[in-house]
Amino acid sequence: MRHDLLIRRARVIDGTGREPFMADVAVDGERIAAVGDLRDREAVETIDAEGLCLTPGFIDVHTHDDTNVIRTPEMLPKLSQGVTTVVVGNCGISASPVTLTGEVPDPMNLLGEAVDFAYPSFAAYAKAVEAARPAVNVAALIGHTSLRSQVMGDFHRPASADEIARMRVTLEQALAEGAMGLSSGLAYHNAYHAPDSEMAPLVAVVGKTGGLYTTHLRDEFAGQAAAMDEAFATARQGGAPLVISHLKCAGAGNWGQAPRALMQLEQAAERQRVHCDCYPYTAGSSTLDLGQVTDEIAITITWSQPHPEQARRQLVDIAHDWGMSLMEAARHLQPAGAVYHNMSEDDMRQVLSHPLAMVGSDGLPNDPHPHPRLWGAFPRVLAHYSRDLALMPLPEAVRKMTGLSAATFGLVDRGEIRSGAFADLVLLDLETLQDTADYDVPVAAARGIERVLVNGTTTYADGKPCQTRNGKMLRRSQALSPAASPLTSLS
Repeated sequence: MRHDLLIRRARVIDGTGREPFMADVAVDGERIAAVGDLRDREAVETIDAEGLCLTPGFIDVHTHDDTNVIRTPEMLPKLSQGVTTVVVGNCGISASPVTLTGEVPDPMNLLGEAVDFAYPSFAAYAKAVEAARPAVNVAALIGHTSLRSQVMGDFHRPASADEIARMRVTLEQALAEGAMGLSSGLAYHNAYHAPDSEMAPLVAVVGKTGGLYTTHLRDEFAGQAAAMDEAFATARQGGAPLVISHLKCAGAGNWGQAPRALMQLEQAAERQRVHCDCYPYTAGSSTLDLGQVTDEIAITITWSQPHPEQARRQLVDIAHDWGMSLMEAARHLQPAGAVYHNMSEDDMRQVLSHPLAMVGSDGLPNDPHPHPRLWGAFPRVLAHYSRDLALMPLPEAVRKMTGLSAATFGLVDRGEIRSGAFADLVLLDLETLQDTADYDVPVAAARGIERVLVNGTTTYADGKPCQTRNGKMLRRSQALSPAASPLTSLS
C-alpha cells in the first residue's frame, strides 16, 4: 500500500490523555489513514520522526482572528506555534453578521476598522474565509455586542423587546448557516447593560439549535462569584453548554480566589455542561478600560489613537509626565489598548491545570505591540508548565489544547490522532521547544515546532510557512448536549 505521507517512528501523544506511544502515522489526502507499526507501507513522502513528538494540531479556542484569517491568511502567529484551528468571535465581538460605516464600537475595534466589518450575514463571512483559504481552520461564534451594533444606537441600556426579536432572527440565521454558537462580553461597557432578560432569549436560540454559549464574565474581579452564577443560570435555562472565557481572578484584591472559582465550576458541572479556557500568563490585554485603571498593578499602554507616541510605556509614567492622575491620563489616551498585570501566578496555574480547562491564547493580532500570548501560548504550556515545572503531565497538557477542545466545540474528527481523523498534526522537538515571545519582544516565533500539517498538507516547516494553505471553514455539524459531564471522566 502506498500512502501520500508516512511519518515514521514518532512519539505519538494522541490528544485523548492516554500515555505516549511509539508509532508510524500514514496520511492519505486530508485524513489519517493508519496509526501503528507500518514498516511494510510505502509513501510518496516519508518523514523520519525519531526523537520527535507527534500531536494533533492545537485548537485555539479563544481568538480574535476574525478578520485576520481573511486579511492575513498566512496566520503565522498561530501556525508557528502549532495551532491548526482557531475559534473566532469571542468576548461578544465577531466580524459577522455586521456591517459598519462609522466609528467602530469598543471593543469591536480590536478586530479592525469599519471597512473590515463587511459581512452582513454569517454565510457572507464564511464565503470570504473560504476565498482567502487561510493556513488554519476557522470555527466561528456570533458576538452579542456585534448583534447589538446592528439594532441599537445607544448601548448603555437594555435592548427593547423589538431589538431582542431582531437579534434573535439574525442569530437563528447565523446558526443555521453554520456558526458554532453565541459569545458575550458582559464586562465591556457596550454590553454591560444587557440584563438576563436580554441574554436569556438569545441563549435559548443557541440551546434549541445545539450550539454553545461562551462568555467573558460580567465581572472578573470582586464580583466574580455572582457573575459565574449568572452565567451558569443563563446557560442552564437556555439549554446550552457553557464555556467561561479566560477564567481568572483579576485584581490584587481578588488573588487567592482560584479554589473558590474552580469549586463553583465543578459544582455547576454536576448539573450542566460547563468548561473554561485559560491562557498561561498573569497579564491580560484588551482595550484601555477605565474600570481597570488602578495603582495596584502595572499597566502598559500598547497603542493609543490620539497619542501613538505613548505606546509601550507604563501608564504611571505617562501620568507623571503629563502631571495627571492615572485616570485622567487614561482618559486622554483613549481609545487605546493596554496590558494589565492583574493576576497571581498561583491562581493561574490552578485554573490552567484543572481538568475542565482548555487552552486559549486570547491573542490580539491587530495590536501593534501585542501581548506575547499571541505568538507563544501553546508552546509555553507544553515547555514551561508541563515539561519544566511538571504542573501537569504532557498527555494532559496536549488534551487541553486538542481533544478536549474539539469535543467541547463539536469539531468532528479533529483533535485526535486516530485513523479517520483529519490530518491536523504537529511534529515538535520537546527538548528544544520554547516560547520566545515576551512582553518586550512579543512578536517572535517559538522554537522546536518542526512541522505543521493542516488537513494533510504541510503548511509550516523549518521555521517558515509553506506556500500551500489548506485551512477550512468549519461549520457546526452536530448538536451539542447541555447535559453534565462527570468530572471524573475528564481526569
